[in-house]
Amino acid sequence: MEVKGAGREGVGSYVSTMSLPHEKSKIEVQRKKTTGSATSYTTASIVKSYPRPSDRLNPKTINPFSNPLSPKSAFAGAYAKREIPCRLIHGSVSHKLQWEQPPETICFDPILTILAEGLRETKHPYTFVAKEGFKELLEVEDAAEKAIPLVPKVIPKLKAALAHSEVEVFERGLHGLVQLSAVVGPALNDHLKHLLTSLSKRLMDKNLKQMITDTLQRLEQHGGKNCLVIIKSKIPTYCSIYN
Repeated sequence: MEVKGAGREGVGSYVSTMSLPHEKSKIEVQRKKTTGSATSYTTASIVKSYPRPSDRLNPKTINPFSNPLSPKSAFAGAYAKREIPCRLIHGSVSHKLQWEQPPETICFDPILTILAEGLRETKHPYTFVAKEGFKELLEVEDAAEKAIPLVPKVIPKLKAALAHSEVEVFERGLHGLVQLSAVVGPALNDHLKHLLTSLSKRLMDKNLKQMITDTLQRLEQHGGKNCLVIIKSKIPTYCSIYN
């Protein structure tokens, strides 16, 4: 009987020894699955962190699924509340604005100031609405009469766009400044000193130098000799268009 008992114990030890590699293989398989999942998750995270090539072809656009209660800029809030009497119309080739009433019948105060505020927006459709709306409003027949009293209110908005870190916003500020200068002429001179500092700082950028020079020339053209004196006081290297 002892021999039989010893035989049973031997069989048990043998079975345990045979099942050990099987258990080890299970553990190895489970470990590989876990490691593989972690690796794939890490790889996916790395891939997602890189922008897609197509992102460069599309402008920054507002997220239609964003929280409506999240803070908005003053311009975005005014556009959402329909305080700006125009809307963006998407075309197959280009976009355009549709005004709720003829632009020449619109009171410039406060619409012109709100549109100037929007020049520093960075997302579509705000960027287009502000840029195109500001331009079209200043193109109406009696724009000078309506815009001159608002110059002190518009200048701080243009200053903010010209001081913006993004080049596209700065360029919109330059275009807006030229458009305003063409309409109000010398009425802009007393406020130029608040804007020329931002232009002077960017003159060292070779990609912007010509655009800034063109802007200064247009300011001089519309503002006259007094404008030249102001420009030279802030940017001594500027050469007059009449030299």
